[in-house]
Amino acid sequence: MKQKADHQKTEEIAETELLHHVRLSINPKFQDWVLFKNGTYIIFEHAEEIRHLESTALKLIKEFGPVYSGERSEDFDVTDLKNTEGWIVSGHGYGMYTYVSPQELKYKKPDTAKIGLFGRKKRDLDGRNPVIIHVNRKVKF
Repeated sequence: MKQKADHQKTEEIAETELLHHVRLSINPKFQDWVLFKNGTYIIFEHAEEIRHLESTALKLIKEFGPVYSGERSEDFDVTDLKNTEGWIVSGHGYGMYTYVSPQELKYKKPDTAKIGLFGRKKRDLDGRNPVIIHVNRKVKF
């Protein structure tokens, strides 16, 4: 378990489990995406135009991942997932989503605000310290 700043305990999910849920959360028509350590992923619609997917993903996560007070980066939307448990939290970066698992939250029935704030926090962590854990690429160069 990891300790949150407000001393509430949450569970981390293993990378293999995270990857499994993220795969199920993405529409299968999108085959090119990059997943970061804390669950943020970026989907690329025109990957055939991008030679270096990893460096492009790093540039985008550094630009749109961090959360700044009073900025658009604080905005989020929450979507319930149909093909797996959990939610995706989107923000102001196009094609950027963060997976939130129910086991990560201490609440049995969290409301949309709690889910969104938690997902936004995870995106902020990925934006400030980006670590790529998976690249899914259909288009080969």
